[in-house]
Amino acid sequence: MALKDFLVVVDDTPASAARLDLAARLATRCDAHLTALYAFTDMVFPGYIEAEIPQELRESRRQSLKDQTDRMAAVFDDAMRLHGLTDRSEWLAQEGDPTITAAVRGRYADLIVVGQPDPERDRDQPVAQPADLLFECGRPLLVVPYAGRFATIGERVLVGWNGSREAARAVGDALPLLTTAKRVVVMAANPKPGLDGLGDEPCADIARHLSRHGCRVEATHVATDVVEPGDTLLNMAADESCDLLVMGAYGRSRFRELVLGGMTRFMLRHMTVPVLMSH
Repeated sequence: MALKDFLVVVDDTPASAARLDLAARLATRCDAHLTALYAFTDMVFPGYIEAEIPQELRESRRQSLKDQTDRMAAVFDDAMRLHGLTDRSEWLAQEGDPTITAAVRGRYADLIVVGQPDPERDRDQPVAQPADLLFECGRPLLVVPYAGRFATIGERVLVGWNGSREAARAVGDALPLLTTAKRVVVMAANPKPGLDGLGDEPCADIARHLSRHGCRVEATHVATDVVEPGDTLLNMAADESCDLLVMGAYGRSRFRELVLGGMTRFMLRHMTVPVLMSH
């Protein structure tokens, strides 16, 4: 299925402009429609405090929210004109929790573009949380790192493969991008042998499947007990100059990943390139 309907989550963070630019370039490449969602929240006070707030202060608060929304809309309009998407784009400002709002709106899109939260800057302001969206939206996420700008997206793709249901879903969701990529590398980190693992030739089967779709694909695997699997993937992405990583998300429960750690949790914290994730 072609990717024809994107949702990009924008916010007040410094990384938002780069995320919007990336989403617009990808929408242009896919000849897709792009909707930008700006979810905002007002300050919530207990009823007894709210009753004591002067009317002029309430008006000032509402005006401040409107001014910020108008500024974000102007940034969006400028980006759409720059990328020639004025006739294939939509601005949506909605009051509510960013994660919940994005999860609901994202169910009507083929792909959700969302930012990696910055643990320093985003601590005190509500932003959409990719870890929660993965469970709530039912759609693939393209998570964009909070640091850096990305000149290309999806030209050189690294697929993290472990033979799981989640990895298969991610490959299927990313297929429209994989078929147009200049190069696709499928990689397994510390693959298990045997029938319940990846066999004697790790990644050979999935590479063969992708080649039947016309992908320019090659397979590799790395076995090491020195480097963590997440670092192995990121090192490979850097060595191969990949501009997109594709992987499954949360192959086990979120609670277990929180307690024991896991690839999804690691990547959401340490990603250096945009990551397309599916659960």
